[in-house]
Amino acid sequence: MRAASRWAYSPNCASPATPSTTFLLQDVLLDNVEKALAQIVEASADLLPLLIVGAPLRKDNALYNCAVAIHRGRVLAIVPKSHLPNYREFYEKRHFVTMPPRACERIEVPWGGVEEFSGGPVWVPFGQVLLSADDVPGLTVGIEVCEDMWVPVTPSTELALAGATVLANLSASPITVGRGADRELMVRSISSRCCAAYVYTAAGMGESSTDLAWDGETMIYEAGDRLAIGERFQEGTHITIADVDLERLRTERKRQNSFTDNAQRYFAGDERMAPQEVEFTLDPPRTDLGLERAVNRFPFVPNDPTRLEQDCYEAYNIQVAGLVQRLRAIGNPKIVIGVSGGLDSTHALVVAARAMDLLGRPRTDILCYTLPGFATSERTKKNATLLCQYLGTSFEEIDIRPAATQMLADIGHPYGEGEATYDVTFRERPGGPAHRLPVPPGQPPGRHRAGYGRPVRAGAGLVHVRRGRPDEPLRGQHGRAEDPHAAPDPLGGGLQAV
Repeated sequence: MRAASRWAYSPNCASPATPSTTFLLQDVLLDNVEKALAQIVEASADLLPLLIVGAPLRKDNALYNCAVAIHRGRVLAIVPKSHLPNYREFYEKRHFVTMPPRACERIEVPWGGVEEFSGGPVWVPFGQVLLSADDVPGLTVGIEVCEDMWVPVTPSTELALAGATVLANLSASPITVGRGADRELMVRSISSRCCAAYVYTAAGMGESSTDLAWDGETMIYEAGDRLAIGERFQEGTHITIADVDLERLRTERKRQNSFTDNAQRYFAGDERMAPQEVEFTLDPPRTDLGLERAVNRFPFVPNDPTRLEQDCYEAYNIQVAGLVQRLRAIGNPKIVIGVSGGLDSTHALVVAARAMDLLGRPRTDILCYTLPGFATSERTKKNATLLCQYLGTSFEEIDIRPAATQMLADIGHPYGEGEATYDVTFRERPGGPAHRLPVPPGQPPGRHRAGYGRPVRAGAGLVHVRRGRPDEPLRGQHGRAEDPHAAPDPLGGGLQAV
């Protein structure tokens, strides 16, 4: 789903917070607002996007600060602002009133288009609503206005719990030093907590500057991730566009089962608490529009060096803390680690060394074994040896080539009988078919190296620290399932992914 955050100044449909008190209460201005909205409604007849326009609107004897949802030549809903600020530079309660909490009624809108069947003026919901596209699965839009984003329990939170996946905020927020960062903090927080996309736009250059200034900040966040942000302090119309992954949002909500629990607790079976739902047909193009979304080559590695450093710091210390606690819980045994000289075992050994330091134990309590096989290079073997010497651990070398050769001979592989054969085809045995077993060149089949760790640690009361890989849990491979003598994998492979 493609979302856009846009600001366009029109003197006939001014942002509701900016005109002076004298103008806001005059029928001349309010009549022209309705005329301008009628023009927008008419002009939208052949347009695809769902438009959300801010406007001061009269209802009965009161004035409301509203967002008007428009699509293909008709008004879908009018959403009045829920929370009116009346502090510092804000004094909206002079002009506007609010709807009772969760109240929603239908009103006639003469300028809002024509009813499809009756041909008369449209009647639309006036209050909190959900706008659901009946032809785009998962696209449900909720709307709030400016100050609504800054209160402890926001309308967007209620809308998200009721099913909104995209939240939109029209804001006439003036700019002060530091407010841009505050806005972004709010948008990121709401999008993350509500597991939703949040589309934000602030009033821009061209508004009244009697005692305030405007920057036109625009941004789009998705589940706490920034998708797009517009340049501030620009003259004229500008637009910020991003592609929102609705499937991701729906999946994350299903995965976080507490989200559903929260919604059920909040609404507590009272249908009157839920906002009205309005369906519309978006009819988006089904052709390839390209992708307005950054796709990281390494999705688990932040592009920001500062964030990467922080992630590595946390991952490393999480692993150290997990190993320290595990060793304490099982009686502080010695540690067995198979060291190959590669990335996995190197990291496991570094974590284990730090854990021993924190426990006040000598690093010689780490029993390191290197098990060179047919494909072991001198470089990696040397790396393993030097690493253990540098860290001051116990170290021993066990050549597994004789045992591997015997294993290959036992299963009928020609290499086991001295032939220089490295393929995966076994010779036919008398009375039986050919056997095929995937054997990497120069390596024995099965997890032969793992077999050495079991008798070593089981016979000496030791614990084996696994060299976790990030993809093993995805394949259903876990240390406890493979080996009941192994400690749970505190390393988890997390830092290898980083």
